Amino acid sequence: MNIFLHELKAYRKSTFIWTASLMAIVVFFLSLFPAIAKEYGEFSKVLEGYPEGVRKALGLEIESFGNVLGFYSYVFIYISLCGAIQAMILGTSIISKEVREKTADFLLTKPVTRTKVMTSKIFAGVFSLVITNVFYLVATIMMAQHVKTADYSSKSIILLSVSLFITQLLFFGIGILISVVFPKIKAVLSISLAIVFGFFVVGMVVATDESNAKRFLSPFKYFEPKYIIAHSKFESEFLIASIGIIILSIFLSYVIYKKRDIHAV
Repeated sequence: MNIFLHELKAYRKSTFIWTASLMAIVVFFLSLFPAIAKEYGEFSKVLEGYPEGVRKALGLEIESFGNVLGFYSYVFIYISLCGAIQAMILGTSIISKEVREKTADFLLTKPVTRTKVMTSKIFAGVFSLVITNVFYLVATIMMAQHVKTADYSSKSIILLSVSLFITQLLFFGIGILISVVFPKIKAVLSISLAIVFGFFVVGMVVATDESNAKRFLSPFKYFEPKYIIAHSKFESEFLIASIGIIILSIFLSYVIYKKRDIHAV
């Protein structure tokens, strides 16, 4: 039994839906840019009317809002929210679905180790996210080229888009850990939405503070568009933190899954 291919087949519908949705979102938002750039003066006056704290929480940068890269960095915050939900649902359901559908004991009677089961499932989940991000990146670059009103840094827009994949891996890892710690999760969607929106709200609150240390509280603040645009690179401490959380989450998931009792149906 090829678990990897079986899992890919099981995820293909949701992967297609999420990929099409993220592509549609970025195409829709960027299609609004020419009109906004044309009336940038009026828009900037409206934005200036917002309190500074509100602008920071919403990720609004008045100075850069009139160019395609600055505008994309703003809408990207909400695109990353959608991407995080996809990854969280995928990670949370990857193990818990076997318990929920009462197939865990059947799966583990096959001549495969728990390590191989977990590895195959993780690879299938990551591959699904890779597919989503490849198509999303292509759609973003093509749309940005289509609506741009001036030259922009292609490297910056690629780095911003790649940060979506890293953020997804973060939530995917957290989701897997949750699924092995609490294998009997029935409301995967509710749990996933609660966790993702919880981190998103924390990120909005943290954005109003100048302290970098508090940004570690929310994965949504690990890749600041403003920094990426200004320096064309990721902030090393937050990139290291992201990789560390991903590795730790996966490692603990393996350890717990290998030792966990699997109850027969």
